[in-house]
Amino acid sequence: MSLISQCRQLREARGKSLGDLGRLLGMAAQNLSAILLGKKDSRASTLEALAAALDAQWVLVPNERLAEVRQVLEGKGSGPDRGARAALDIFLDQE
Repeated sequence: MSLISQCRQLREARGKSLGDLGRLLGMAAQNLSAILLGKKDSRASTLEALAAALDAQWVLVPNERLAEVRQVLEGKGSGPDRGARAALDIFLDQE
């Protein structure tokens, strides 16, 4: 999924209007709409400001880790912390 489509989805999920975001970014809603529709290119600094306005961050993910990151984002990547001490070890250390 592209960065622009992720921004579009997050804007909708956060319930932010184009006008609200445009005011936060200091740009016309029409220009923001063109960016989010992929009709207009934007500077990285504008996209960083857009992410911040949506309370989000850009993350560069190496392709070999993309599947893992997607699982985590979908809530399917959580599991036991294999590096954590076992409950039995903690209990025995208390004695």
